[in-house]
Amino acid sequence: MAASLEDYALIGDCESAALVGRDGSIDWLCWPRFDSGACFAALLGSAAHGRWRIAPVGDYRSSARRYLEDTLVLETAFRTPGGEATIADFMPPRAACPHLVRRVHGRRGRVRMRVDLTLRFDYGSIVPWVTRVDARTLRAVAGPDMVVLRTDVPLRGEDLSTVGVFEVAAGETVDFVLSYARSHRPLPEAIDAAAALEATAGYWRAWSGRFRRTGRWHEAKLRSIITLKALTYAPTGGIVAAPTTSLPEQPGGARNWDYRFCWLRDATFALRALMDGGCFEEAEAWRAWLLRAVAGTPSQVQIMYGLRGERRLEELELPWLPGYEGSRPVRIGNAAAGQLQVDIFGEVMNALYLGRRGRLEPDAAAWRLQIELLRRLEEVWAEPDQGLWEMRGPPQHFVHSKVMAWVAFDRAVRSVDALGLEGPVERWRALRERIHHEVCRHGYDATQGAFVQHYGTAELDASALLIPQVGFLPPTDPRVQSTVRAIERRLVRDGLVIRYDTASGKDGLAAGEGAFLACSFWLADDLLLIGRREDATRLFERLLALRNDVGLLAEEYDPRARRQLGNFPQAFSHLALVNTAHLLEGVRR
Repeated sequence: MAASLEDYALIGDCESAALVGRDGSIDWLCWPRFDSGACFAALLGSAAHGRWRIAPVGDYRSSARRYLEDTLVLETAFRTPGGEATIADFMPPRAACPHLVRRVHGRRGRVRMRVDLTLRFDYGSIVPWVTRVDARTLRAVAGPDMVVLRTDVPLRGEDLSTVGVFEVAAGETVDFVLSYARSHRPLPEAIDAAAALEATAGYWRAWSGRFRRTGRWHEAKLRSIITLKALTYAPTGGIVAAPTTSLPEQPGGARNWDYRFCWLRDATFALRALMDGGCFEEAEAWRAWLLRAVAGTPSQVQIMYGLRGERRLEELELPWLPGYEGSRPVRIGNAAAGQLQVDIFGEVMNALYLGRRGRLEPDAAAWRLQIELLRRLEEVWAEPDQGLWEMRGPPQHFVHSKVMAWVAFDRAVRSVDALGLEGPVERWRALRERIHHEVCRHGYDATQGAFVQHYGTAELDASALLIPQVGFLPPTDPRVQSTVRAIERRLVRDGLVIRYDTASGKDGLAAGEGAFLACSFWLADDLLLIGRREDATRLFERLLALRNDVGLLAEEYDPRARRQLGNFPQAFSHLALVNTAHLLEGVRR
């Protein structure tokens, strides 16, 4: 039985990441980048495909954990009848090669510990060749990849794993350093674990010290901002949606997707969260990644790209992995990259408009690119597409896609009128009005008083909550307020919002998923905008309570099973948390 997502915490170095369980087990590690399977990929529960566990021998009374203040250094405490020990897990800021450090420190008495390391490369499929370099160094090699483990603990091979038993007394520290390099290169240089811990904690505290410590929920915002920073690929500025793949939206189901890519849709939410928090360097890097990614022929713009702007994201299935709680298939790559999703034009235009209105340096080349993207949008806005939720059923005229097409032309008009840029503003103004009229005519169902998912249906979609937030209609419009009430009636489960009703199967997949956390934050935003501050605050506090003990959120939540679902931790959820907190605190008008 796999551990629940709530049992995991994130560590990373802004180029790769690992998930650490409260039982001392690292069950997911991708090196040297977020999307690499060079090291193990246990998918949170399959030890045969890779795992690194350090924990007390036998039963232990309890364990508690925390991030060291304002850092991404995780400390887990274990209490046994004989004493207490802690493990500090962290990944130092990237230098020549990545390292993963585990420091076991005795707090009280004596604690007998066991280490179990099962190394598997290429998503758990390849058993490496392990050799001893010297008394404290092991090397594991397979094809292009090499992992080196350094420790003073005596280790031995056992059933294609590396194991060892040791004791730690009060005041003693035992170090383990796992390092990665290409197999044709020399061994990575050894690092001093104590110095690395000090440097890593110092790096994160210096970085988080730039964050504006304001408002009622500043601690929750800061933890989410640190998480978002950890999901940033530092060499390019791209932000991955999540560091994992195929963690299911429903255990045992097939809604299992690879989220280790950068979605254009996240652009507006990311820039808002980063700029409102004072993180302008990261906002600038994200905008630069965005411009490089979409550069080229506008007809070839994609909804998502790789960390460095890669476009070929072919979707493959990995049949040798059992999947989290039997959820298959396990996928790498994402076929949705080839879909037409009209809304992303609006997201790009809005993000770049926000950047110009904010404190980001102007970029003249960006405006020329935007004009070309608008020309492409003029050709495709009226076509059916796969929509915000990347439906794998037939294309439809999704209301949200049309609304965001309106946003694209609206921000273009504003860029000319308010910011002095040049372009065919009268044509854009006419298109803006045409789209607005069409959406209000075909996308609004007067019978139930709500904007619907797509033309010709009565089904609702939580994306309609964004209509007042992007300025398509004001919060005071009766259609906005009745849409919010309709979503509360039909898409709320135990106080949380589902994206849409999956029971129809129209999205091309079997029914069943949890409440979508970003949508629930959007509802809190709308409740505030329409004057229901108490309801908005109550919902926001409920959402904060769904975070695990170290402040992390997945993509979805199952109110009945009371557990998080989907890829973890999820940037979209944390972006929404930060933006809702800022809205409630009055940071953004």
